[in-house]
Amino acid sequence: MKRQIIGVMSALAALVGLALNSAPTASADTAPNGYAYCANGSSSDPDGDGWGWENNQSCVVRGSSADTGGAGSSACPSSMSCGSYTVSGLGSRKSQVRSAGGNSLDLAVAMLETDNMGTNYPYGDNKTGDAANFGIFKQNWLMLRSACSQFSGQSTSQYNNGAALNSNLSQDVSCLHQSQNHYGIGTWFAGHRNGSSGLSNPNTTDINNYKTAIYWIQSQINNNSANLSNDTRFWVQVPPI
Repeated sequence: MKRQIIGVMSALAALVGLALNSAPTASADTAPNGYAYCANGSSSDPDGDGWGWENNQSCVVRGSSADTGGAGSSACPSSMSCGSYTVSGLGSRKSQVRSAGGNSLDLAVAMLETDNMGTNYPYGDNKTGDAANFGIFKQNWLMLRSACSQFSGQSTSQYNNGAALNSNLSQDVSCLHQSQNHYGIGTWFAGHRNGSSGLSNPNTTDINNYKTAIYWIQSQINNNSANLSNDTRFWVQVPPI
């Protein structure tokens, strides 16, 4: 009987050992910062910053500079000031954006622009022509008329038509996604930050800092699902242009 018990225990130990050795770890599919690794590797990251774009969401290129725990923590991006505070009613606005088709990256873009993710800023963001900005994301008219079907074929002088996005959240989100798909996420960041100059020179320090700020805010939102619908606003100090 003693031999039988020992035999059974040995068999169980072997099975447990096999299960432990074969069980996948979270790091096999997910980077330390909580984002999924890019299935297509560096081909998903045309600008080479370590962040890719697959299935309408950010991903991390394995072994890149983004493959660390930093973006998933509360620590500020290097050499930047950041933080969070409560804005009454912001949670409701977040939910409205998500109901209109927005994702956490969209929330981050809007959150960096205004404290209430709204459009109560000076008309056109005090700009005209292709530089005029509209909607909660402050999309510039050049990219709107170039990438959003709603404004396709319109001229620089027709920039006032972009004001339609100030009161239509669904159109605003739709145009943002069309623009991101049209340019690719890396080039989109550059053009969104610095218009035509950014599109022609997308790897400036300022553009890369802007991108880092947006990704940091997105990481804070993704770190806790409550941040998708609460009144917390995350911010990073980025000079206006």
